[in-house]
Amino acid sequence: MAQAKSEKKATGYDKYVNWKLFIIPVILFAAILVMPTPDGMKRVGTQYSVGPKIVVDFICNELFQQNSSDVEQWQMVTAQMMERNMRMGALTQDRFLKRNAKWCKKYKIQASSTNVDRAKEFVKSTMSPEQFNSIMKASFDLRIKKLKYDELKGSDKKSADKGAWHIKVAIAMVVFVVFCFMTECIPLPGVAFCIGLILVFTGVVTRKQVAMYYWSDACWFIMGSLMFAAAFVKTGVDKRMCMMMFKKLAVPNVRWITLIFFLIITPLAAFISDHALAAMFLPIGMLLYQNSLTDEIPEDKELAKMLMIAIAMACNIGGPGAPSGGARNVIMMTYLTDMFGFDIGYFQWVTYCFPFIIIMIPITWIAVNTLFKPRIKSLAPAMQHLEAEIGKMGKWNRNQIWAVIIFVVMVWGWFTEKIFYNMGIYPVRLGIGVIAVAGAVAYLLAGVVNWRDYHEKVDWGVVWLYAGAIIFGRTLDSTGAAYYLADSVVSFLAPFGMDHGLPLMLTSNGLTAVLTNLMADGPAAAAVGPICLNMAGIVHPGTTFLPFMAMSTAVASSFAYCLIIGTPPNAIVYASGYLEPKDYLRVGVPMWFIANIVIILVTAVYWSWRGFGALPGF
Repeated sequence: MAQAKSEKKATGYDKYVNWKLFIIPVILFAAILVMPTPDGMKRVGTQYSVGPKIVVDFICNELFQQNSSDVEQWQMVTAQMMERNMRMGALTQDRFLKRNAKWCKKYKIQASSTNVDRAKEFVKSTMSPEQFNSIMKASFDLRIKKLKYDELKGSDKKSADKGAWHIKVAIAMVVFVVFCFMTECIPLPGVAFCIGLILVFTGVVTRKQVAMYYWSDACWFIMGSLMFAAAFVKTGVDKRMCMMMFKKLAVPNVRWITLIFFLIITPLAAFISDHALAAMFLPIGMLLYQNSLTDEIPEDKELAKMLMIAIAMACNIGGPGAPSGGARNVIMMTYLTDMFGFDIGYFQWVTYCFPFIIIMIPITWIAVNTLFKPRIKSLAPAMQHLEAEIGKMGKWNRNQIWAVIIFVVMVWGWFTEKIFYNMGIYPVRLGIGVIAVAGAVAYLLAGVVNWRDYHEKVDWGVVWLYAGAIIFGRTLDSTGAAYYLADSVVSFLAPFGMDHGLPLMLTSNGLTAVLTNLMADGPAAAAVGPICLNMAGIVHPGTTFLPFMAMSTAVASSFAYCLIIGTPPNAIVYASGYLEPKDYLRVGVPMWFIANIVIILVTAVYWSWRGFGALPGF
């Protein structure tokens, strides 16, 4: 009876629009759009919309003594590949020579394998690494420093104005979306649809583009993971997994249960997808809560929130531990290598960054147990109830065995699909989202579930919510709005002495940590990384500050604690129906500040004491 009472969907979905609140973000959005366009927006709009064309033309004149309109196809491919590398911070000849036709296709450079090979041969045979690097740096200076909005004319000026308009829309959208998420003045899946509508109505994307953006691989993963969680719950596999994890506890107190979550999930998140870990542990957390309720306490919202938040936070703090913990880590490693020639090895990264997550585990565990005050302290009744239910189940049945087999195959696919694709074993790149949905379909084919199970037990609002988050983050990245915000903050703080040493690192970390709550961690690191690494290279050239800046920026991009859209684990646990947006802020805001302080202390104490290779300290 108590369990039946506890099964309720997210109350936010039952609300209607609160116009007294909703009118505020609407007015703010409109006010930003009608305000005069700042010079900074025009400058970044010029760099993003006109810069690529100007740089390609510059490279063609440098290499082939012709304008881009007059060169041969392979020569155009050469210039376009160099321009794209320049935008990514990959300024070395070695990095250019590793590109191939697949890379060109990914970045929408029309090039056959023959033309790519010819371009690489030309660069290798006619230029030394120093000459290549010189042209790339000149291209970078042209785009960032010499390209002026006021000097543009005709179509170039129109393109720059359009680029500045896109940035303004993106900034206005940030204000609109964050306000809506924090106040729930409109149902959250509705905000996800508003994002797409805003971008189409303002001309930032086309109607075809917006449809493609919504259904990304990450969105497919969220959908597939919630589907296999539903299969686990229906078959009772979640009960068996829960007992395997917690039956050895002498005192199954909620504090020790959450500690086990942190001790198991957090280290694994450094090596395994945090998406997968959140999806694996969500049904376990829900099961523990539902079986802890009694006739005396038929509902304990604080306990439910505590268990769900513990799973999400355990996933979030583990990512920096190893390069495989997220794309952000690899992005910053690549930037450091390409821009300054410093390499951080896999094991070396682990020895620097794992201490951070070791420190964060007890701090985050204490914070979660302090900020949430459940009435139910002991989960012993839940464990006894589970044991009785499993006893009734008897031995593993057919559906349970199939549920585990399909799940193991999915996890294997998540671990190996990228490696096997690079080795040529898989002819196409599958992606974790396609594998997750394939697993959900496999459950249907095996008779483990029917569609009614997915229809009723999957929170489809969360799927659309994260789909909106994907397009939101992509827009901040592609329009240059994220770069504009990062550059504006760094430029503003420079006169206050925040442009060198630990203050610069604190600025970079804080800025990255803000952006990563609004967009994916990879784009956040990609937006802030080049700016701060370049500043670090100017004020602390050839010192330990450079690799420290790269690692700290990657770590800070994992601080997506505050918003549902900040990271997939946040969105996945929101599907439980027990959380509200303010619950993320409740624990996320203090942990955001604590995490920024911890990484600075780790840098100042442990990293500085240890040093980095033969580099002098800063």
